Amino acid sequence: MAERDEVLLKVQEKYYPPAHIVERAWVKDYESLYAQSVQDREGFWAKVAEELHWFRKWDKVLDWQFPYAQWFVGAKTNISYNCLDRHVLQGRRNKVAYIWVDEDNNERKITYGELLELVSRIANGLKSLGVKKGDRVSIYMPNSIEAVACMLACARIGAIHSVVFAGFSEGALRLRIEDAKAKVVITASYTKRRGKKIDLLATVNRAIDGLSFVEKVIVWDRDGDALNGESSLFVSFDSLVKGASPHCEPEVMDAEDPLFILYTSGTTGKPKGVLHTTGGYMVGTYYTTKVVFDLHEDDVYWCTADIGWITGHSYIVYGPLANGATSIIVEGAPDYPDPGRWWSYVEKYRVNIFYTAPTAIRMFMRYGEQWPAQYDLSSLRVLGSVGEPINPEAWHWYYKHIGRERCVIVDTWWQTETGAHMITTVPSYPAKPGKAGKPFFTIEAAVVDSSGKELPPNTVGNLVIKSPWPSMLRTCWGEPERYEKYWNTIPGYYLTGDLASYDEEGYIMILGRADDVLNVAGHRIGTMEVESALVDHPAVAEAAVIGKPHEIKGESIKAFVILKKGYEPSEKLVEEIKQHVRNVLGAIAVPDEIEFVEKLPKTRSGKIMRRVLKAQELGLPVGDISTLED
Repeated sequence: MAERDEVLLKVQEKYYPPAHIVERAWVKDYESLYAQSVQDREGFWAKVAEELHWFRKWDKVLDWQFPYAQWFVGAKTNISYNCLDRHVLQGRRNKVAYIWVDEDNNERKITYGELLELVSRIANGLKSLGVKKGDRVSIYMPNSIEAVACMLACARIGAIHSVVFAGFSEGALRLRIEDAKAKVVITASYTKRRGKKIDLLATVNRAIDGLSFVEKVIVWDRDGDALNGESSLFVSFDSLVKGASPHCEPEVMDAEDPLFILYTSGTTGKPKGVLHTTGGYMVGTYYTTKVVFDLHEDDVYWCTADIGWITGHSYIVYGPLANGATSIIVEGAPDYPDPGRWWSYVEKYRVNIFYTAPTAIRMFMRYGEQWPAQYDLSSLRVLGSVGEPINPEAWHWYYKHIGRERCVIVDTWWQTETGAHMITTVPSYPAKPGKAGKPFFTIEAAVVDSSGKELPPNTVGNLVIKSPWPSMLRTCWGEPERYEKYWNTIPGYYLTGDLASYDEEGYIMILGRADDVLNVAGHRIGTMEVESALVDHPAVAEAAVIGKPHEIKGESIKAFVILKKGYEPSEKLVEEIKQHVRNVLGAIAVPDEIEFVEKLPKTRSGKIMRRVLKAQELGLPVGDISTLED
């Protein structure tokens, strides 16, 4: 197989940030700060860490015993103290921490002072149930202030939280509770999506059937009617909180004490329990939130993710709170009751920083620009993208119809395993649509072949990271060999599992997962390239491509295409779309087949599950689909 291939999708255009954004940016000169950060990685992170609170300072910034790292060795801290007490003591007691809105537009605000009391009460409640440092607590809750407070309460007493996305089925939930051996499960009676109540308590009930190590289930009974009758297993969230003291001393945690386990859906086999620890994760999420989003004291910040994903952990909970931000949390579907829902909140709450996924942007593209056009979005300054590569077409739409051509777009590449942003545009230097940007400070990224040899610019290869960073995963829960595989597959590097290429200026383009790569007549083609070319056609809203075995070419390309409103499937349209791909990428990348579909299989966080399409197409077993949205 050809190991070296030129990237087909050419992106040359640059969008320069407006002067007023550069003037107030935390980082004005990326290049010189990056050079300094790589020369003195430990000094760089020590300086950042000084901005946070430590009960005891570190003896050493980094202890790197390949492939295991320890950061801020010997330091003592508590992340909930840094997210709450620190701000209350600095005069932010009455500053709003979160504005929460549900599908019926019920709204609730909570200040830093109130959140500290709620967290302390939950922490004391957990202690009264026998939860102590090192115990695991599974959290299966809607996007809500209560869910965030439960995470922080675990962190406050040193319990390890394992948040499971509240859209997962009982099988996926059981697997995760069982693997973590959770002592307590925290849930809600229901969550609401598209006007329907989704019963979470019943799912938990089935998931824990026969699991003797689960001692208590704490239930946030939203309508007060879910906990009829006495049961020694179930505890009311409200009565637990009401009966507890609003003061709870934070547990003094070692920088390397575990903070949480978050399960990533492995493409095959059981999900991996990615383990993050306290100090390095805190420093990494704090600093990336501040710099990448250029977050200032008076900003209103909104990350549209769910707390069940790493994006929710790092950029709804720990990063924004460590910075003392005011954040928005929304429960329910983005386009219900209508596709103007999100934009109405941007207008109402004067949101300055908006962070969402390309799949959401493409969904809004499909509904048409008349929806955002109805709202005043002039408060927006920074737009972010997360979860998968954003194709240039979606980037331009986002820039024009949401940012109104006066915002910067930060395209962030990172993973559950990395904990925080790794490759991203920062607001003070130009963005290139479709390219994530450059490595974040101290991050040394490279594009290599399968033997670890670095490849020249504009060549497709494996994206690797050369050295440790503070927010990196420390192990896989109970499976150190799965952790070591990240570092041993291409010896000496952290293998991300993504394909990428970089250009002459060092901008990196992510081309999709290495296991999704297309291999056509000896050419390796990233799925993102072909999908971008398809979505670039005016009739196409979304697309996914897979490779099918082909006796001459090795693989042929099949595309699954969702059309925009107002377009009908036809043979003529198939030919037009194929011709368009030929014009954009060349003949080698033209799909042999195009199938028009109503929807695509996606994870709850919006990533397209190409392997499901491939399995269905080839009649193969589908594998673990616990993360599938529908």
